[in-house]
Amino acid sequence: MRRSLIVILLGFLFASLILSACGQQPPADTAQEEPATTDSEAADTEAEDAPTDGEAEEPEAEAETGDQAGGSITFWSTETQPERVEATQAILDNFAAESGITVELVQADEDALSQLTTAAVAAGDLPDVIFHPIDFTVGWYEQGILDAEAAASVINELGTDTFAEGPLNLVQVDDGYTAVPSDGWGQLLIYRADLFEEAGLEVPTSYDLIATAAEQLHNPDENFYGFTAASSAGEVFTQQTFEHFALANGCELVDDAGSATLNSPNCIEAVTAYTDLLGNYGPPGEGTVESTRATYFAGQSAMVIWSPFILDEMAGLRDEAPPTCPECADNPAFLAENSGLVPAFAGPSGALSQYGQISYMGITTNADTEASIEFLRYWFDEAYLDWLAVSPEGKLPMRSGTADAPTRWVDGWAQLETGVDRKATLGDLYGDDVIQLLVEGANDFQRWGFSQGEGALVTATYAALPVPLVLRDVLDEVMTPEEAVEEMQLSVEDLQRE
Repeated sequence: MRRSLIVILLGFLFASLILSACGQQPPADTAQEEPATTDSEAADTEAEDAPTDGEAEEPEAEAETGDQAGGSITFWSTETQPERVEATQAILDNFAAESGITVELVQADEDALSQLTTAAVAAGDLPDVIFHPIDFTVGWYEQGILDAEAAASVINELGTDTFAEGPLNLVQVDDGYTAVPSDGWGQLLIYRADLFEEAGLEVPTSYDLIATAAEQLHNPDENFYGFTAASSAGEVFTQQTFEHFALANGCELVDDAGSATLNSPNCIEAVTAYTDLLGNYGPPGEGTVESTRATYFAGQSAMVIWSPFILDEMAGLRDEAPPTCPECADNPAFLAENSGLVPAFAGPSGALSQYGQISYMGITTNADTEASIEFLRYWFDEAYLDWLAVSPEGKLPMRSGTADAPTRWVDGWAQLETGVDRKATLGDLYGDDVIQLLVEGANDFQRWGFSQGEGALVTATYAALPVPLVLRDVLDEVMTPEEAVEEMQLSVEDLQRE
């Protein structure tokens, strides 16, 4: 990888970002006010759902390994947690030993991925393979970054019917598939089942039930809040969380003709419901990845919306993000034992819906195609369970098995232990019913734009993040929900014209 060119370009990009930020609000993570009595410190953010401030910092490259005689490729990964980097490097080392192909691992922060890729394209220095969320997949293909024929050859060789149908359909194009679906997770509404039962509240599977529970359990005088969720203007996490709410009420990014529809009555309802919950029953300050988790872990919230990456931490298996509720001192797994999970809920104008995030392995148009295909063969076979084991709670397999063993990878995933400092299977922690719930949800993940063929617009929307910016304005009483959806509509229409 010609690192000198990208370093220079990234340096100019970094400087321009700083200059353009002058006079704008500070990054969300620095402006964040955490709940006053929350004791847990913010842990390292999660890769799919733990964005930072979006500055395009140079990715960190791990030391190369393996026999150089077999050639070398570069692999960008958004999994930047130290323990995940270590596990990924072990996979690459094993691949190098087996194939003779060296793989240089480069850590690429998800929130800076758009800028990093733009810089790499300009420098003619794209990596060979990129592990990335679906938000970028179709847009990158249309920009000439991803090689659909190469991805399709991998999928066809391994067996199209061994992959989940939904994730394949989302990235299907005339040339094949823009990338190969690796793993994914479905967003969850997590609630205090013990407190709901004591109060005689129903499981929160609708806007109305969520609002009723939030109002009844909200007690700010005792530093206890009815609801907490993302509200930071600069985080992908806010986009993901609101999109879950929007989908539940039939609020879509576009219609079947590709026209933006964010100013619809359904979207007004979604914005109103989301901002009312946070404004009336949420803790003070902006809700970030770290603060929302910390509030729930401190026993200070009745509900939180988060990815399943929280599940091992909620059981007390990771020392960097421990539950700190009063009961957790004697029983670190107290919250895991007393929380319920709701994958899908519905608004008054919609149906049960669950936001899903799928990650793909994409071969770029700048790649050593033969070596990259060999790497993906290894990834989805010998290394697949090792990869899913990096974080089983947030990595549901998108390849269920092989032609000879159709459920090999799903069955193997269910037996994987989760956690960092201590280990246990999700079944041991939450029961087999939760395992079934997570697996079944993966068959029906929903997202804005993809079913309407507007994947490139989704890429642009996630890069610009107009929706979180406007939601923050509503919460700060700068706009009404009606004004907010009109602003969202204009922003998306501008993106369509670019």
